[in-house]
Amino acid sequence: MSVETVPTRATQPRPPRKRRSGARQIGARTRAQRREAIALVVPALLPILVFSIIPLVSGVALGFTDATLRRNAEISFNGLDNYAELAGDHRFWGSFGIGIVWAGSVALLTLVSAMGLALLLNSSLRFKTLTRVLALIPWAMPPVVIAIVWRMIYNPNSGPLNGILGWLGLPGVNWLGDFSTALPAVIVVGVWAGIPQTTVLLLAGMQSISAEQHEAAAVDGAGAVRRFWHVTLPALRPVIIAVTALDFIWQFNSFGLIYVLTEGGPGGRTMIPPLFTYLEAFRNREIGYASAMGNVLVIAILLILSLYLINQFRQNKAVRA
Repeated sequence: MSVETVPTRATQPRPPRKRRSGARQIGARTRAQRREAIALVVPALLPILVFSIIPLVSGVALGFTDATLRRNAEISFNGLDNYAELAGDHRFWGSFGIGIVWAGSVALLTLVSAMGLALLLNSSLRFKTLTRVLALIPWAMPPVVIAIVWRMIYNPNSGPLNGILGWLGLPGVNWLGDFSTALPAVIVVGVWAGIPQTTVLLLAGMQSISAEQHEAAAVDGAGAVRRFWHVTLPALRPVIIAVTALDFIWQFNSFGLIYVLTEGGPGGRTMIPPLFTYLEAFRNREIGYASAMGNVLVIAILLILSLYLINQFRQNKAVRA
């Protein structure tokens, strides 16, 4: 009589650990993908770190020192002295007001002009492709070249603009040298240079509007003007807000155009904050004080940008709701 032995729990063979080995493979694969992602991102982040983050941090730090560009000058920490002096600097705050007028005027006038051009390019226009290419010419020109060309146009002695006025029997104008015309003349140049980019964005927004909406409005008896106000404009509202806000920030930070045109003159009439900061740093050699100005400008731009982002967040939230 044979006795069968029943395998106990201790003697029973254990199944292979497939789940744990599978989890290890997934974890190893995830780590490999993470390393690949880091390897792809690091080359793109290095220029941002070297040319943006490090100069920004250095500028913030210099704003709390008395650094100058004078030879053998010692740098020492002076706390909030630069900001206390800046609070009473009427020239800087005057340039701040001019910068707001400059950026706001250019952004609004560019929007209006680009809207008209985009509507024209979106219509059944003959030679539409050629017209679009010609409209993009200012976008392909560097700001320095644009400023040089317009200085020639505004030249009070040999400029074509005064030549036209003389042909009409009107007196010539010193467009960039007169207190009453310098800022408007510079604003015209800023609008001319900014129209192409805004036109492209508005035209892309118009072409994303379905033709059925315009056809339905036309069937209801709406003319071209009513279709623009009740169909095109509401659909373009997000694009208009984004373009105007970003254009304002871009123009407020602009430097090269006004520097070549007027260098802030006459008498500071076109002196905007970035140009004032540049002159304080490299003409007066007050790097610490100029860095404090730059820090104030960064805070102002961040406030404007935060208002734009808050508005975008509210719009996205309303769409989801």
